[in-house]
Amino acid sequence: MKQITLIFLISFFIGCNNSPEKQEVTPQKKSIEKESHVNLKIIGYAAGYEDYDFSKIDATKLTHINFAFANIIDGKAAFELETDADKIATLISLKKQNPHLKVLYSVGGWVWSDQFSTMAAYDASRKKFAESCVELLKKHQFDGVDLDWEYPGQRAEDNDFRPSDKDNFTLLLAEIRQALDVQGAKDQTHYLLTIATGADQAYIDHTNLEEAHKHLDFINVMGYDYYQGWMFQTGHHANLYPSDKEKYGGNSGVEAIDRHIKAGVPTEKLVLGIPFYGRQWEKVAPTDVPLYASANQGGYIISYWEILEKLKSGKYEKMYDASAKASYLWNASENVFISWETPKEIQLKAEYIKEKGLGGAMFWEYSLDKDQELLNALFENLK
Repeated sequence: MKQITLIFLISFFIGCNNSPEKQEVTPQKKSIEKESHVNLKIIGYAAGYEDYDFSKIDATKLTHINFAFANIIDGKAAFELETDADKIATLISLKKQNPHLKVLYSVGGWVWSDQFSTMAAYDASRKKFAESCVELLKKHQFDGVDLDWEYPGQRAEDNDFRPSDKDNFTLLLAEIRQALDVQGAKDQTHYLLTIATGADQAYIDHTNLEEAHKHLDFINVMGYDYYQGWMFQTGHHANLYPSDKEKYGGNSGVEAIDRHIKAGVPTEKLVLGIPFYGRQWEKVAPTDVPLYASANQGGYIISYWEILEKLKSGKYEKMYDASAKASYLWNASENVFISWETPKEIQLKAEYIKEKGLGGAMFWEYSLDKDQELLNALFENLK
């Protein structure tokens, strides 16, 4: 997840009181396997470091909010920003709009995943971290914990990694699940445990999702950033299907989901991630076909609302790759290419989610869609 999220509608949320996400359950373990998927999830990440007023979040269109991020400090989950406590309190207060809303906090992310490998490598440190997760949850009245370890067994921003991460990741999830269940038994409730996963085969190879999912309520598959900052060619960053124009291997949402299913994750536990941002390349080589063209600069993140502002210039041509079901923009006068998500892509992904029997949709990140155009499309098409 990049460091860059609901009065309730009875027709959408009906049955939530029967969901094991937060109810009296004995034993706790069974509630995970009985997670209800009759009502599709809409999970929005809310980035605490963004200059955004969380009171503007429309709680009626979300089932879950993941507050990002907590860091790992001295082996414990901890919030670092001075504004975090107030923003968390605002998120919790959104339950007045939507009593069925679940608010979780996410640990890690692209920048703050550097301590996971070392912490997860030892029994004592896993236990210490798991206990701190519960303490932080209770302190702020969260409904669960979301881990965004980027990535087990792989180099990312500036993280340590080990071959043993593959097994230690599962052991860590088991430890946190146990700690949440112990506290949940005391509180007569079920606390959620979820993760955000990479969309490529490398993530699958460096984890054991067939075992890991047993400790999880659901998994948010990051269905974006297929082309990104360190790639010096343009491309779709969140296409649903493979492109017949692909030159470099690429990825797609359906392939990412199929990988997870093949790895042993039940389909209904999978949540497809959707970006509320695009990727922009500059100094693209002059070409009649800007898709998969070389670029000297690019892969920059650009919010959906910023893209809409750029379109007002009249310099961008709207283009579409029918095979990938993906939109992109081309500014021929300035050699700028933008891969972006539009309501059209949102509708197609919602249809896929329902047809495939997935658990719902997740998006990164709430402040990137200021007028809620993409969120409205997601909500309307997942009803």
